[in-house]
Amino acid sequence: MATIATSSRQGAWELGARAGYAASGLVHVLIGVLAAQLAVGSSGGSADQSGAFSEIASTPFGTVVLWITVVAFAALGAWYAAAAVSGAAGRTSDRAKAGGKAVMYLALGATAFAFARGSGTGSGSQTSSMTAELMQAPGGRFLVGAVGLGTIAVAAYHVHKGLRRRFLQDLRRLPAGTAGRVAERAGIVGYVAKGVALGIVGALFVVAAVHADAQEATGLDGALQTLRDAPGGPVLLLLVALGLVAFGAYCGVRSRFGRL
Repeated sequence: MATIATSSRQGAWELGARAGYAASGLVHVLIGVLAAQLAVGSSGGSADQSGAFSEIASTPFGTVVLWITVVAFAALGAWYAAAAVSGAAGRTSDRAKAGGKAVMYLALGATAFAFARGSGTGSGSQTSSMTAELMQAPGGRFLVGAVGLGTIAVAAYHVHKGLRRRFLQDLRRLPAGTAGRVAERAGIVGYVAKGVALGIVGALFVVAAVHADAQEATGLDGALQTLRDAPGGPVLLLLVALGLVAFGAYCGVRSRFGRL
């Protein structure tokens, strides 16, 4: 009986973790849609996680969806935290990576929680505020620059993972037939697009450190606006937006076929 109960709890936890990937997919699709609206000049919310949660909140039953998202992100974050602490992730570098993912998904859950309670706010001003506080610390400009360089490194990893198809290692298998080929292409395009977006975020942090101006570190929404204002920016931003939607679709595939 104890074995059955333990197996049942583990199965429920795994189901929650897989739901976390699905929730991540929904968020990325919505960010992609908001970015596309930004590219074509139509009004919309901020093209980041806060904007995505705000869009969910504005829909019928949006609060219910947000609470489900909170639980899903919490489950996935806890899953990665357990892997990092227990050593199930393998090597030290893999455990560190699992720990980083745990923090990321738990932070997403916290943001979703704020919107579910009706107290969510945009993230751009929060990013600038936190950057300003960091700049006031001893060696603050170097710390902000280090955050930027770290983000650029993560961005490069995403591009590499997409172009080299390393994301396939995260899956037990691909769906059969055409669905599998589409999923693989979505992974390639999605990882590259997310890498580009993160690279711009990191570059803005570096610029903020160089200029000692926290307002230049504006998070994902500010990065996408910067891309839009560049030469040929609307077209490039639209491509990145489509890539983020593709990444969201891949996350949906990972929720079903991913390794845990």
